[in-house]
Amino acid sequence: MHTFALFGCGRIGQIHGANVAANQKCHLKYVVDVYQPAAEAAASKFNASVATIEEALADAEVDAVLICTATETHADLIVQSAHAGKAIFCEKPVDLNIDRVRQCLAVVKECDVPLMMGFNRRFDPNFAHLKNALDQGAVGDLEMLTIASRDPSAPPVSYIQSSGGLFRDMTIHDFDIARWLLGEEPVTVYASASSLVSPEIKEAGDVDTAVVTLTCASGKVAVITNSRRASYGYDQRVEVHGSKGMLEIKNVPESTVVVSTDAGVQAQKPMHFFLERYAAAYKSELECFVEGLASGNHTFPSGNDGEKALLLADAAVASLQSGQAVAL
Repeated sequence: MHTFALFGCGRIGQIHGANVAANQKCHLKYVVDVYQPAAEAAASKFNASVATIEEALADAEVDAVLICTATETHADLIVQSAHAGKAIFCEKPVDLNIDRVRQCLAVVKECDVPLMMGFNRRFDPNFAHLKNALDQGAVGDLEMLTIASRDPSAPPVSYIQSSGGLFRDMTIHDFDIARWLLGEEPVTVYASASSLVSPEIKEAGDVDTAVVTLTCASGKVAVITNSRRASYGYDQRVEVHGSKGMLEIKNVPESTVVVSTDAGVQAQKPMHFFLERYAAAYKSELECFVEGLASGNHTFPSGNDGEKALLLADAAVASLQSGQAVAL
């Protein structure tokens, strides 16, 4: 049994809190949030107690924390938790500044505590099956990877302004998946992007429509397409082209019902957003973290994976600004 403290009771904190509360290997003892009503509601919902950061970290019974707070608080909470000797699960990113990320990871290493980054897509059953098939040589050697990731609608501009921008906020998940599937680090990044969805996003200095090309030393190529608008639902597709064939992940529909009449054939739209699409992934992600704590075999996405995904995001920003490919 692992005892957790949950930092942050917003949308993503609610997901992790519910999964911990439902997991027989876990006990959620504390919830922490700067907004007291949210903390009290979550504590009641998950049969936990409201606490401050200091109170939660001082409790010897707490051996792990879930950091689901605003991005700008992640690094400080990681450092505090590491000094308290707690195992750490943190939603992406560690921080938006690569130097701060490295300082933070140095503390984690010095304190010798586990740190798992919340790259949940690796734990989606479809992604996991594709990765296993690829590793088993089902399509030979990977030559070209194509990732489509498009949100159903743009977030509020207030979120955009503090998110770090499209590449650090949204594409970072795709950068992680690309690294995971490619099996090697990209050596060049080229980004092309526009603001086509929302004039407010453009005014905030961000983009909402992008294509990023990653090239590896071996010659493997990955192409990532992003948009903040997909009128038909949450678009999440992957194609792996290999020397012996192709692997695909298609969108998961709201239901498998297909209506066929003389007017045509109509299938259902993809699931609306990430909460629905990756519900199983969040549960598997927690299970991997818990199993890693129990066995000492920390095979989950690490702080190092968070750092490398952010480096790719930073390179994409630099490429967009310069109009040229950026070497890593």
